[in-house]
Amino acid sequence: MPTITRDGAIWTLNLGDDENRFGPAWLDEVEKVLDDVEAATEPVVLVTIGDGKFYSNGLDLEWVSGHMDQFATYAERVQALLARVLTLPVPTVAAVNGHAFGAGAMLALAHDFRVMRDDRGFFCFPEVDIRIPFTPGMSALLMTKLTPQTAVKSMTTGHRYGGPEALQGGLVDATASLDDLHSAATELVRPLAGKDRGTLATIKKTMFAEVVEALTRKIG
Repeated sequence: MPTITRDGAIWTLNLGDDENRFGPAWLDEVEKVLDDVEAATEPVVLVTIGDGKFYSNGLDLEWVSGHMDQFATYAERVQALLARVLTLPVPTVAAVNGHAFGAGAMLALAHDFRVMRDDRGFFCFPEVDIRIPFTPGMSALLMTKLTPQTAVKSMTTGHRYGGPEALQGGLVDATASLDDLHSAATELVRPLAGKDRGTLATIKKTMFAEVVEALTRKIG
């Protein structure tokens, strides 16, 4: 399950040590951390990272298969999380330690910055292969965060990007070894810790207004 550690202004949200899928209990814990981030009055930057093989494999399809009557509510909750991370009033960086698939990759994209492990793990949107079309909100997020060329390739082919190729395609801002991943991510945002929250929040909400509107739209 997700856990939070704090080192001065650096708050690190560890997403977990398994596939870190977005089950209801997992979402509960992540939302609590974001509540604390938003309530804090001191300077904060947020780093997210996983342990082991996965950053996040996204939607909890096993849970969904047993709760199809709740799918719309569940999907709206996932999209609300993406919108919330996208517009957090603090600098954010995803340290992609392993596989980031589907909504897990979208979560990474919702951060301000991304640093990916350079030797293992894939950044991938497999929706075309698993026959789950992107929602309008998810499409808006990807089309805003990615270049047109990378968006077409990643969304229509399900291409799996390793670290160096993800950097070349603009999905991530930097790569690093696993040992250096957290520190490399931290150094990207540490100088930004003192940015005014109100100003930063307004900038993000203005930049991503159309994406947020699409992500918070009712499903079904």
